[in-house]
Amino acid sequence: MSESLNELSIINSGQTLVNENEITQFLRFKLYPDMQVMLPLQEITEVLKIKFGQIVPIPDMPPWVMGVYNWRGDILWMLDIGHLIGFNSWYQQASNRSYQTAIVLSAINDNKTNTSNIHLGLVVAAVEDIEICDTATIQSPPSSAVTTQLAPFLRGYWLQPEGEMILVLDGRSIVAAMPSLAN
Repeated sequence: MSESLNELSIINSGQTLVNENEITQFLRFKLYPDMQVMLPLQEITEVLKIKFGQIVPIPDMPPWVMGVYNWRGDILWMLDIGHLIGFNSWYQQASNRSYQTAIVLSAINDNKTNTSNIHLGLVVAAVEDIEICDTATIQSPPSSAVTTQLAPFLRGYWLQPEGEMILVLDGRSIVAAMPSLAN
């Protein structure tokens, strides 16, 4: 991975490669050292490095809602995405880093789910790279391999040409999981 991707904020230009084969750009990132996932680049606004202490906890929220962060003068709800989808919480991981990586997930205006102007910060272990993927190659995982916590947030998985499996998350489902008080 290029060093510039780690240090550079990625601003979504709204340009996704789409042709008759439905080629789409995805941001690949790690939740844990051995778990890679990706989200469509069109659902991502920015990648941030933030100080963990700048996240202000909010009482009476689910344990995967870490709190809020001041992002450009707006409230950015910070989520422990690994904990939301059924893995260990960020707090249980052995991490002494003073800065955390967060992906700003932006809801697409959708009248059906009433999700306009929602931005969420997803705390992740590391941003890896941008993948170009034919969406027709995203496969549904076997039901025996998916937990009930992961299933609502999973579009499927993609096998890289080298054979490595990457989970493909659904950003709209993540936004829809937020408690109504946060909206």
